[in-house]
Amino acid sequence: MTQYTNEAVIRCDGIWKIFGDRSAQAMKAVVEDGLSKDEIRRRYDCIVGVRDASFEVGRGEIFCIMGLSGSGKSTLIRHINRLIEPSAGSVVIEGRNVGEMGAKELRALRAEKIGMVFQNMALMPHRTVSENVVFSLEVRGIDEATRRKVAQQAIDAVELTGWERKYPDELSGGMQQRVGLARAIAADPTILLMDEPFSALDPLIRRQLQDTFMKLSAELHKTTVFITHDLDEAIRIGDRIAIMKDGILVQVGTPEQIVTEPADDYVADFVAGISKLDLVTAARVMQPLEQYRQTNGATDPANWPVAHPDDKLNALVDLAVTSDNPILVRADGADLGVVTKSALLRGIQGRQDVGIETGGRI
Repeated sequence: MTQYTNEAVIRCDGIWKIFGDRSAQAMKAVVEDGLSKDEIRRRYDCIVGVRDASFEVGRGEIFCIMGLSGSGKSTLIRHINRLIEPSAGSVVIEGRNVGEMGAKELRALRAEKIGMVFQNMALMPHRTVSENVVFSLEVRGIDEATRRKVAQQAIDAVELTGWERKYPDELSGGMQQRVGLARAIAADPTILLMDEPFSALDPLIRRQLQDTFMKLSAELHKTTVFITHDLDEAIRIGDRIAIMKDGILVQVGTPEQIVTEPADDYVADFVAGISKLDLVTAARVMQPLEQYRQTNGATDPANWPVAHPDDKLNALVDLAVTSDNPILVRADGADLGVVTKSALLRGIQGRQDVGIETGGRI
C-alpha cells in the first residue's frame, strides 16, 4: 500500500447526477419522497447516475471505486474534473471548488493538475510513442528539449525503454496501456483519474501493469482515483475502497474493513470468495494478553512466537506451525495480545464469532 496523508486533495460532497429532460423534477422527488432508481425511471423517464455521494481522497492515496456495470462509478469519477456537471453537490480540489471555475481555470486544472487514463487509450496512430507521451506538453508550449527529457523519463518509468520511435500499431495492448500511463504522468499532475485502465488485458499483463502502477504511485506520490469492476484488483492496489451500487456509495473502507466488516448483504456477497490470508492482521484476531491470562492462567510467553499487530494471517500461519504455543503480538516492546490457533483458523475462515474469543471481529 502507498503512504498517504489525511490531507484531502479531493473532496466530493453530496454529489447527485440525474440524467433526463425532467431531471430537476426527478431530483426533487428523490429528495422529498425517497423514490428508488426504478421509480424515477418509470415516473420521470430519468436515470439516477449518482446518488448523494460524499468522500475524500488523501494526498498520495489510491482510492478505488468498485462496482458492477451501471453502478455509477464512471459517472462519479467524471465529476472530479467536471466532464459531467452534477445535478447537486460540489467537488473541491485542493481547496478550490471545481464547479465555480471559469472555462480558463477549468482548462488549466485539466491540463496541469489532473491526468486521465482510460481503458481505451486513444493514442494518435500517426505519432510515435515519445510524441504521444508528450502531446499535452506540446500543447502547453513546453520547449522541445524539455519534452524529450520528460518523454524519456516517463517511458523509462513504465518500462518501455527502446520503444520510443515505435508507432501504436506496432505495440501490444499492454504496451499501449503503458504509453497511456506514461502520457498521464509526463504532465506531472497532482491527481490521476483511472477508469478501468487494465480491464481489457490478459490476466498476466494486467498484473504486471498493476505492479508498474503501484511502483510509480509509491515513487511519484500521486493522488489517484481508480475505477474497477474487479474486487481482487481493488483490494490489491487500493488504500481504501468504495463499493457502489445503483449510484450509491454503499461502503467505504480499507480492504481489510471491506472484507471483514461488510456493511450489508450486497457487500458480503461481493467479498465472500476473497481470501483473508493477505488482508486480515494479527490485531484483528488477537485477544488482549490479560484477557487470555484470566482464562488460561499466568502463562509465561517467553518462548512463544512473536508477531507484529500489522502482520497478516499468512505470516501467522507460518509462525503457528513452528510452535505448540499461541502467538504473542508485540509492538514497540509492549506485549499487546495473543493469537490462539483456534482464533487463527476462525480468522482464515472469516468467521463472525471470532470476536467471542478475541475481542476482535472478522
